[in-house]
Amino acid sequence: MSFPWAEHYTPKHPAMQWIDEKLPLPRLVYNAVGAGYPVPRNLNYFWNFGVLAGLALVIQIVTGVVMAMHYGANTLVAFSTVEQTMRDVNAGWLMRYAHANGASFFFIVVYLHIFRGLYFGSYKAPREMVWLLGLVIFLLMMATAFMGYVLPWGQMSYWGAKVITGLFGAIPVVGEPIQTWLLGGFAPGNASLNRFFSLHFLLPFVIAAVVILHIWALHIPGSSNPTGVEVKGPQDTVPFHPYYTAKDGFGAGVFLILFAILLFFVPNFLGHPDNYIEANPLSTPAHIVPEWYFWPFYAILRAFTVDFFFVPAKLLGVLAMFASILLLFFLPWLDTSPVRSGNYRPTFKKFFWILVLDVVVLGYCGGAPAEEPYVMISQVAAAYYFAHFLIVLPLISRFEKPLPLPNSITEAVLNRYNIQGEQDALPGMGSDPQPSNAG
Repeated sequence: MSFPWAEHYTPKHPAMQWIDEKLPLPRLVYNAVGAGYPVPRNLNYFWNFGVLAGLALVIQIVTGVVMAMHYGANTLVAFSTVEQTMRDVNAGWLMRYAHANGASFFFIVVYLHIFRGLYFGSYKAPREMVWLLGLVIFLLMMATAFMGYVLPWGQMSYWGAKVITGLFGAIPVVGEPIQTWLLGGFAPGNASLNRFFSLHFLLPFVIAAVVILHIWALHIPGSSNPTGVEVKGPQDTVPFHPYYTAKDGFGAGVFLILFAILLFFVPNFLGHPDNYIEANPLSTPAHIVPEWYFWPFYAILRAFTVDFFFVPAKLLGVLAMFASILLLFFLPWLDTSPVRSGNYRPTFKKFFWILVLDVVVLGYCGGAPAEEPYVMISQVAAAYYFAHFLIVLPLISRFEKPLPLPNSITEAVLNRYNIQGEQDALPGMGSDPQPSNAG
């Protein structure tokens, strides 16, 4: 989609004119995040999380480069170099805690970003490529986070690496060779640490490159919005700057305040105490768990406890865990409803919140011991997770009667509508064609 009404950048200063003529970087920035990029006028704070994810990525790259200057990728010194960085390097503790907790905050904003996309139908045409590239970023994040968790070489680092890479061993025929290739041997060791450190350092820059593609793909159709109605003209948009730069700035301020509270007051709240014990291959922790942001997928993995004919339970769990993520790639074609926003889909909205609760339950069970009743709850929650996307969502798309959409974004902004006979406090959230006096 092109925006013929968008303001075009014309440098005024001769030096800027010369730069723009030789290398149109000022024009690119202006059209990407400046007044030259028109954005729907009704975006709410749920649209802040994309920018916050970019901020989190910058924090991870900067702190990660500093940490790499003092890290030794060798099993004899890896644990001690991390501890030495914490104690002897100026502000080393700050870099280490910022990097560790920054990963958690990165996943928090990305999960919120994903669920916002699920609710408002941001994966629907013409934005399928934006959604697919976002999922690629998510997979790269998971790989980067897993390898980063191994580097401190604590107890959870070692045994987490052994358990997760051991999942590949469940794949018939090729599984064990793949596992050996990943580890560089038959157990986590020096070769594993070198591999993981190299890839952990490289992948954030790969993520940054895919983020650029993600933003590029977004700028072709333009941003989605809470109504799901496409932009009809200049009256439906405002310039990205200063309106949304100010809004994103406020969101970034809240993000940094919460990040600082965690960083300075409870820096180990999201970590595991066993990872402050140096890795010992001869001492298995009582309860091996990955980082909290992997818990829902870990619960799906552990939900399979019985072999199915000749298929081992471990292999079923591995396939289900990977399928739970790959399933999201097909979401644009599983949800065939012509209405994007969940605000106008009453049945979809109810099942969306059931899905959110289901993922929370999976996360809780993933962090709990592998015993009853957590295993049984994981099995029920995992079954519903797949049923939601493969059964419930297609049926809702076919039989649901959506609420009438507003004629334009401007109409949704300037009027308040009634939803099911009740006055809605937020503009653009209803459907009754009788406008109120709000304007």
